[in-house]
Amino acid sequence: MSVTVHLAQQPEADELLSRSPLAALVGMLLDQQVPMEWAFTGPYTISRRLDADDLDAHRIAAAEPEAFAAMLSEKPAVHRYPGSMAKRIQQLCQYLVEHYDGDAEAVWRDAADGRELLARLTDLPGFGKQKSQIFLALLGKQFGVRPTGWREAAGPYGEEGCFRSVADITGPESLAQVRAYKQEAKRAAKEAKAAKD
Repeated sequence: MSVTVHLAQQPEADELLSRSPLAALVGMLLDQQVPMEWAFTGPYTISRRLDADDLDAHRIAAAEPEAFAAMLSEKPAVHRYPGSMAKRIQQLCQYLVEHYDGDAEAVWRDAADGRELLARLTDLPGFGKQKSQIFLALLGKQFGVRPTGWREAAGPYGEEGCFRSVADITGPESLAQVRAYKQEAKRAAKEAKAAKD
């Protein structure tokens, strides 16, 4: 993968995300209930604390759970909920070891089409349908992983020219546009809920 993403908005963290399929998956896993940049900086923070230049699914899967959780909890914490996220990252890595010999890129490398790729992503621990569609859109839009029908499988996140998710962030300007979209969507949802009550 020779691309440059700007999800962490921090050069070293983005460099790791750009070259490491596992880092990209872990960043996506962490992307909930914290600012996106914090989530996508997580893989870099973990690699530094492991004294490595990349994440290794075998190593993380085999780590002693309490020690791994403690490492994620060190200040600055990798996530608002470092304990539960440590468990999820280990579950993801254990799944990758069991099904893909620890090779995260194998999840999408030979997917026949967008539907198969979406199914593979949705099978990953911690990846529901929405997270899987967003990651599929990220793969297609920024990493050049474009099996037939990938846009359709990614749903609204696959649309060209939209600013809905991390898949559409290429720098500070698009980050601001995605934030504005999300705030508007939250406001509309609140209004719809209030109208029902």
